[in-house]
Amino acid sequence: MSLKDAFNAYTKGADEMDGRTFTKILRDCKILDSKVTGVDADLIFTKVKAKGAKKITFAEFEEALRLVAAKKGVEVEALHAKLAEEGTQGPILTGTKADNVRFHDDKSTYTGVHKMGGPTTVDDGRVQFNDLSKICDRSEYDVRGVKKGIIENKTGDSK
Repeated sequence: MSLKDAFNAYTKGADEMDGRTFTKILRDCKILDSKVTGVDADLIFTKVKAKGAKKITFAEFEEALRLVAAKKGVEVEALHAKLAEEGTQGPILTGTKADNVRFHDDKSTYTGVHKMGGPTTVDDGRVQFNDLSKICDRSEYDVRGVKKGIIENKTGDSK
C-alpha cells in the first residue's frame, strides 16, 4: 500500500488528477478539517498545477501534499501514511434512493387531459387538421406547373 496506489485508485489508473478528485481524496481520508478546508485544498491545487493545466501529475500531487501538511502543521510522512492506508480502497461513493413523488407517480391525482391517458390523435371530425396528409397538398403538377389540388379546390371539378 503506497501513496501511488491511492493516487491510482482515485484517478482510476489515469496519470493525472483533477481538482475535484484532489479534494475528494482529502475529504475521504479525513484530512480536511478546520485548519485545512475545501477552499484551502482548491487553492493548494491551483498553486501546484501548471499554468493553463486542469489536472496535476503525481509529482505535483506530492508537492500539494507537502503544502497541505505545512498548512495543517503535521509531518509529510504522517500525511503520506494516512493517505496510503485509507486511500487505497478508492473513493467512498454514497447515494440516496429517490422517494416517490406524490403528484408525479400517483396516476389517481392526474388532472386535465392526462387524467384519461393523455392527448390522442383520434380527433377525426372534431378538428380541421388532425393528420399531416390533410395539411400537405401532394397532388401532381400540370403542364403549367400548377398543382391539380389547387384547381380542384377553386373550381370544384377535377381534371
